[in-house]
Amino acid sequence: MPTTANGAFEVKTLPQPSDPAAGGDALGRLLLDKQFHGDLEATSKGTMLAAGTAVQGSAGYVALEIVTGTLHGRTGTFVLQHTGTMTRGTPQLSVTIVPDSGTDQLINLSGKMSIDRADGKHTYTLEYTLPEPQ
Repeated sequence: MPTTANGAFEVKTLPQPSDPAAGGDALGRLLLDKQFHGDLEATSKGTMLAAGTAVQGSAGYVALEIVTGTLHGRTGTFVLQHTGTMTRGTPQLSVTIVPDSGTDQLINLSGKMSIDRADGKHTYTLEYTLPEPQ
């Protein structure tokens, strides 16, 4: 039975210079720095690649971030993988815990995260499974 964790987070993005060997100006690269609050008290560091198109409101991005902190009282790290698209203004987002990326008390953590943004504020819902420690 999945467990749900909820809360808010802040994210800072740091755009990186374009690299002709890695797609040049066609691909934007950003560093991510997040602070999670609520059931997940953690920080994360990550990298995002994004591409826009000639059609207004259409784009795509991928990102990986390593999360370090406490999830419902259990500490460790895990990796989130993002895949997002925007089709003429309609978003689709998948954020998944990378299998077997959990460490310490988060070993065998699995699940997915949804992210909402309203009034400039970000919130998350993490649906996860985590076996009890042996």
